[in-house]
Amino acid sequence: MTATPAVHPLDHASPAPSPRPLPRAWPAVLMVAVFWAFHFVSTQVEFQMFYRFLAGMAVLTLVLITFLVWWLTRRTVSRRERWLAFGALVVGAVITVMLSHKSMGPMPIFGGVPWLLTGWAAWLLLTRHLPASARRPGLRESGMIAIPFLAFGTFLLLRMEGLRGDGNPQFHWRWSPTAEDQFLAAGPSGAGASITSPTTSSTTRSTALVLQPGDWPAFRGPGRDANVRGLRIATDWDAHPPKKLWSQHVGPAWSSIMVAGGRAYTQEQRGDTELVVCRDAETGSTLWTHDDAGRFEESLSGAGPRATPTFHNGLLYTLGARGTLNCLDAADGRPVWSHDIAADAQARVPDWGFCSSPLVVGGKVVVYAGGKSGKSLLAYDAATGNLAWSAPAGEWSYSSPHLATINGAEQVLFLSDRGVTAVDPSTGAVQWEHLMPGTAPRSVQPLPVGSNQVLANFGLDSPTALVEVPATSGAKPTEHWTSRNLKPSFNDFVVHNGYAYGFDGTMFSCVDLKDGSRKWKKGRYGAGQVLFLPDQPVLLVITEQGEAVLVAADPTQHTELGRFQAVTGKTWNHPAIAQGRLYVRSADEMACYELQPAK
Repeated sequence: MTATPAVHPLDHASPAPSPRPLPRAWPAVLMVAVFWAFHFVSTQVEFQMFYRFLAGMAVLTLVLITFLVWWLTRRTVSRRERWLAFGALVVGAVITVMLSHKSMGPMPIFGGVPWLLTGWAAWLLLTRHLPASARRPGLRESGMIAIPFLAFGTFLLLRMEGLRGDGNPQFHWRWSPTAEDQFLAAGPSGAGASITSPTTSSTTRSTALVLQPGDWPAFRGPGRDANVRGLRIATDWDAHPPKKLWSQHVGPAWSSIMVAGGRAYTQEQRGDTELVVCRDAETGSTLWTHDDAGRFEESLSGAGPRATPTFHNGLLYTLGARGTLNCLDAADGRPVWSHDIAADAQARVPDWGFCSSPLVVGGKVVVYAGGKSGKSLLAYDAATGNLAWSAPAGEWSYSSPHLATINGAEQVLFLSDRGVTAVDPSTGAVQWEHLMPGTAPRSVQPLPVGSNQVLANFGLDSPTALVEVPATSGAKPTEHWTSRNLKPSFNDFVVHNGYAYGFDGTMFSCVDLKDGSRKWKKGRYGAGQVLFLPDQPVLLVITEQGEAVLVAADPTQHTELGRFQAVTGKTWNHPAIAQGRLYVRSADEMACYELQPAK
């Protein structure tokens, strides 16, 4: 009988399962490459900041969704690994938003997702090409889980100090003190006592200050047009450089400087207090301050008031970011009257704060409140503070009222979300209106050109139009041309001999007023500002980085005549020139320079 051979137990064992194939990495790498290629190209070509942001968010969202769909449907990856990685993304994002600095807002998501996807793609590529002996169990899974926490968690270490003029964020270490913190810790040098006394009648005020020829009594100067008339300066700054007279640290604000009667005025934020500050124009030392309780701050542009004081007949008119309109004695800061324009207009505080620099005309103080029911523009009696009239002019704007003479009639021009509105300064009656549809915030004052034309901008990085106003009553204004060759966001432009000089995005540009064609575009000055000295003629540009640059007002070519570093810190504030001196301020510093006279 033949014996049955013994059978080893392993002979009937099931074959060992083959290892799961590694997922392909090239789709992930391709998707990430598409995003970074778009990001690079969008920063190199002329592209509106607002639409660049929207397009960037759209591309990022599309790449993220495509990546997640691809990852979650990979059968070569275990279901556990797929969903653990996705869960790490969600949990990492939520924790980061909850724990990040209050200034960051949604930035950890916008900023973290590109690095998350890049890290994932790089990790898949790396683990795929590791030798088999180095592929430890769970290695790829651990990396896919850790990368979201690293990509998002990095933003826990940062805080944001607003955006630059090109729309890119400014980051600092979370634990580092802000310039305002350092300023407050050091104590304002020479700060005067805060004055909060009760209303003082005009008959008991101290000796009134008097406006002198060559002073700078309002936002953008005497004509509110950034023109410095009656002054000729040395343009060879190598041989005759401006002489620094003084500098002072200041609290944050985008207010400009106003100079009258030997005093220099501005507005600042200091902690939870908003101040009007008066300094000696000769030395920079603080003579007095007036404070109002409250702090305005928003993540995109930072803290502080936005408007610039206005001087008239010995009085100072100031508007705070939350809507406090003050009338102060310019000599000592004592209050004369005060109003809450938000309450008077039944308006909410705009996202960017109240920004309208007061305009004094015909014994009235005109400001923009943005209220409904015809309460956009408000005019108060300059002496008593009583409301004189209100007028409709749109519901949101960053601009300031501008006094102009159009077809021989004095009018107050204002640029808002509706377009350009012209009102009678004595009654507030609307004289004409030119509708300009668009969604971008409007910041730049409309500029009169000739007897019946107005240069107006459509808003943030948007075109500029030359509007013609018919002399016939009731006839509608028309656009002579609209051009994308001049696209200021919140930056000045000036006009000379048929040409406009101003900011086209973050570069400087010259445009022909006949048809809006570009003559040149040079000078990367960021989101700066410009003054014009027509007696020479030269342009004095203040860059976003705080440099002062002298440029020839020449339509044939862009020529820099000189430059120097005037202040430190982000400089969105308008400069001022009074009595032959240049006053410049940033969010951190204020300085005065003696401009050498022309030989």
